[in-house]
Amino acid sequence: MQIYVGNMSYGTTEESLRALFAQYGEVSSVKIITDRETGRAKGFGFIGMEDNTAGQSAIDELNGKEFEGRTLKINEARPREERPKRNFNNRF
Repeated sequence: MQIYVGNMSYGTTEESLRALFAQYGEVSSVKIITDRETGRAKGFGFIGMEDNTAGQSAIDELNGKEFEGRTLKINEARPREERPKRNFNNRF
């Protein structure tokens, strides 16, 4: 199960996020999304959990809870939408 985690503190680490979700079951992956240019966290990420029941428990328990000073927004991740490639040659 892929889980979206939003409204995270910019200081949240993959290790602290893994520890938070590990309370509910085995965490298979953690990815905090960062800005390509600055490398700074964008305030959201994704958690992979092997067991759907454990993942749903984590969503139910953690959505709306405070973590590292921010109220988390957590739900099941939607599939990534394909976006058309941007043409940078015609920018100006």
